[in-house]
Amino acid sequence: MELDALDKLVASVFDGYIVRKDLVRKYSRQYPVPTYVVEFLLGRYCATVDEKEIEEGLEIVERQLRDRTVRTGEEELFKARAREIGSIKIIDLIKARLDTKNDCFVAELPSLGLKDVRIDDALVHENERMLTDGFYAEVTLVYDATIAQEKNGRPFAIENLRAIQLSKVDALAALQRGRSQFTTDEWKRLLIRSVGLEPDTLSERAQDIALLRMVPFVERNYNLVEIGPRGTGKSHLFQQISPYSHLISGGKATVAKMFVNNATGQRGLVCHYDVVCFDEVSGISFDQKDGVNIMKGYMASGEFSRGKESIRASGGIVMLGNFDVDVQQQQRIGHLFSPLPPEMRDDTAFMDRIHAYVPGWEFPKLNPNIHLTDHFGLVSDFLSECWHRLRDGSRVSVLQGRVNWGGALSGRDIEAVHKTVSGLIKLLFPDPEMPIPDEELEKIVRLALESRRRVKEQQKRCLKTEFRNTHFSFSMGVEGVEQFVATPELHSDETIDSDPLPPGQVWAISPGGQDASPALYRIEVTVGPGSGVKILNAPVPPAFRESVRYGEQNLYVRAKELVGDRDPRAHEFSIQLRAMDVDRLGQGLGLPVLIALCGALIERSVKGGLIIVGALNLGGSIEMIPNPVAVAELALEKGATTLLMPISSRRQLFDLPDEMATKINIEFYADVTDALLKAIID
Repeated sequence: MELDALDKLVASVFDGYIVRKDLVRKYSRQYPVPTYVVEFLLGRYCATVDEKEIEEGLEIVERQLRDRTVRTGEEELFKARAREIGSIKIIDLIKARLDTKNDCFVAELPSLGLKDVRIDDALVHENERMLTDGFYAEVTLVYDATIAQEKNGRPFAIENLRAIQLSKVDALAALQRGRSQFTTDEWKRLLIRSVGLEPDTLSERAQDIALLRMVPFVERNYNLVEIGPRGTGKSHLFQQISPYSHLISGGKATVAKMFVNNATGQRGLVCHYDVVCFDEVSGISFDQKDGVNIMKGYMASGEFSRGKESIRASGGIVMLGNFDVDVQQQQRIGHLFSPLPPEMRDDTAFMDRIHAYVPGWEFPKLNPNIHLTDHFGLVSDFLSECWHRLRDGSRVSVLQGRVNWGGALSGRDIEAVHKTVSGLIKLLFPDPEMPIPDEELEKIVRLALESRRRVKEQQKRCLKTEFRNTHFSFSMGVEGVEQFVATPELHSDETIDSDPLPPGQVWAISPGGQDASPALYRIEVTVGPGSGVKILNAPVPPAFRESVRYGEQNLYVRAKELVGDRDPRAHEFSIQLRAMDVDRLGQGLGLPVLIALCGALIERSVKGGLIIVGALNLGGSIEMIPNPVAVAELALEKGATTLLMPISSRRQLFDLPDEMATKINIEFYADVTDALLKAIID
């Protein structure tokens, strides 16, 4: 393999903490252990770019995996070896339970089929996770022939064990020091390589999804849902990368296993793992009727009550599932939570506990020859330990004075967005002292808002009366422009939706005339230093040039009443016309052009779902619309919710059929100023 620039940088900064990811895949397929176990060994013996050292290390790793992992059918061979030698070392999943008859703990080693192995109480108390669903460890197993001869004797005992996870105190400090040597883009690519994916084969969008999947590892009590096609690697991160994560595949989940066992007082998975992940979530059910309610309460507060005691835990809940149809069809036949179990899928209170909904359908199906990396990444063991330590504290304070939320976000929405922002900042900027540029913070905020809004949109589908306003927005700084964040599956640049467009953009209908039918256009204006108006279309349709001239002159003449103390003559406007129908002339668009110019200058958006109609003349008068009914029919056909028309069209619109009149709100304006006031968001 040829080292690229990122490999060389990683090798120089994180010497001793890196591993070649193609080697990991080679050995994880050969031996019956998770990826992070293989990486633990590779990180110990092969954390270098020196090919000779790697070869020597690989011999040791291969020998240990061969001699210490138990393949199916080899169980009796290992037991016999323990009897002959007295003790053996194996790598296995270790679990434990309390034997109440004999008042002692016994351990279970699944690969050997042993369920009653003696273990010292102190070892169990030091590693309580073995009392839930266990963890992988290097185990020293001894055999005592004397005890074997006793009635019901237990000859096997665990003499010692070493959990397969990093225990270095300075792990996080090393990560924080190293991060300063990378640009944000390089660091993002390194994180993605560290979980086994090749960022150069993934789109920017897919890389963002990969990052969102990591947030539950660094943020306490973080609840995430990802639904998408099969084969996109949803469960890989939660099953193979970190010993602090536990995967539950479809089936019955018990309240005792998840939360607490009332009979023994033993704490459940959410108390012992950072992330508890439900795979194939549609098949999940609880053994008790109140199981979902207990989980719902825990997801909201991080606490649950069983008996008299209230117990706090920090484990996040992740739910993964599959669509049987594509996302557009799913939205037609139901909503995006439909793959969840029946008791969860339509419960808006349950949805409210979800901090982020990851669009799994935007991640490619993984092709091992394309999407998996052969380059160096951080050893999973080291990375997962750093992620575990990053869970302490929050990074929400970064937002103070820099980001303001729009009025559509409720308290729960803000809490969810804060947690996602905090998690993404921890991943990308693990050192709290490292400055975060505005452009990077804005990307993080947009991703967090979109992930939460996707939840809100599904709540709206279930209960429209309670969740009407889903227009999530934010502004950067005190004087910042309000920016709206949409979810791509509900939003398209080619369609009119209820989200406001950015300042300077409007939907408009050319009224048409005797020879032309009404036609839909999108007008986009940007403003900068300079003077005059520049039309970007080439060639410029003469009719549109005239519309722009009328809009420009009215702006100059009426500047005081339209834009206050801003001087339009001290700015240069760039304007582009996008035709959405066959007509390309852009005739009679003077008023929409004027409102787009004003919106760009005062940095205000027009209302969502709005189409503006109006032909201006140089004096500022509004011309008659030849066929207002045809205009209204086109607006309705294009999906508008509001149509802004001159008052002179009111009488002719009496001919609009009743069923159409009830589906669109028609607002009338008297003059240019009235039109601007009614178009711009309050």
